[in-house]
Amino acid sequence: MNEILGFAGLLLLGFYGMEIISYLVHRYLFHGFLWNIHESHHTPTHGWFELNDLFSLFFALVSVGLMFWGAGDPLGSVAFAIGTGIAVYGILYFIIHDLFAHKRFMPFKSDNKIMRLIRRAHQRHHQSADKKGHEPYGLFLFPYDKYNQENR
Repeated sequence: MNEILGFAGLLLLGFYGMEIISYLVHRYLFHGFLWNIHESHHTPTHGWFELNDLFSLFFALVSVGLMFWGAGDPLGSVAFAIGTGIAVYGILYFIIHDLFAHKRFMPFKSDNKIMRLIRRAHQRHHQSADKKGHEPYGLFLFPYDKYNQENR
C-alpha cells in the first residue's frame, strides 16, 4: 500500500512539475531564443504538424525514457512514476490544448466550465503572434477568476 501511495505521489509530482516546467520553458525559452521554432504555433494557419510539435516530441521522449529506465520495478521506481506523470500531463495537454483549444486533428466541443476557462485563457495568450507573448503561459495554472465570464 505504501508503495502505491508513493507511486501516486511521485506521479502527481511529475504531472504538476511538468506544468511548472512548461510555464517556465514556454515563457522564457519558447518566447525567447527558441521563438524561431515556437512561432509556427502562433501563426494563424496550420497543417497537420507544425515545427513547434518538436517540443512535444522532446517531452514525450523524456517521459518514455524515464519509464523505460524504471520499467524493471514500476511501482518502486522514481523514474517510472515521474515519467508516467509527465505522460499523463502530455495526454491531457494534447486533448485540451491541441484537440479542444486549437481544434487540431480531431477537434471536439465541450460545455465543461473548466475546459471553457482554459480555452479562453489560452486564446488570450494567442491574441497576437508577437514574440513578446501574453499571459498565461501555462495550460492549467492561471487565475481562473480572471477568465470566468460568468462572474462578470
